[in-house]
Amino acid sequence: MSKGRKMGGIPGGGGFNQQAALRQLQKMQEDMQAAQQALETETVETSVGGGAVVVVITGHQRVQSVTIDASKIDTSDPEWVNDLQDLVVIAVNQAIEQSQTMAAQRMEAITGGMGSIPGLGGLLGG
Repeated sequence: MSKGRKMGGIPGGGGFNQQAALRQLQKMQEDMQAAQQALETETVETSVGGGAVVVVITGHQRVQSVTIDASKIDTSDPEWVNDLQDLVVIAVNQAIEQSQTMAAQRMEAITGGMGSIPGLGGLLGG
């Protein structure tokens, strides 16, 4: 019998080490789970209207707080309620975008762009 083995049933081996690849994928999966757990508590803060409205949101897009600084709102303006509502919408949308960007960056740091590998079908979040 020969000492050399063909790895993973691939003729000639081709230098592919199936066990190492599986270990690497398992580690990546563990890292992704850890990152997802961290995103539950990591937050981003968005401020609009010169600090009139501040939104804090987690990496899972859960709003933690909305703070309104009444001193920065001109309540003598008859449209002040509409202005405040607009500021809240803008702040929440910006916070969501920043949270999604943060989450994508965390996942990209782990996968290193592997989400586009043919045959993985987006399994790596890409």
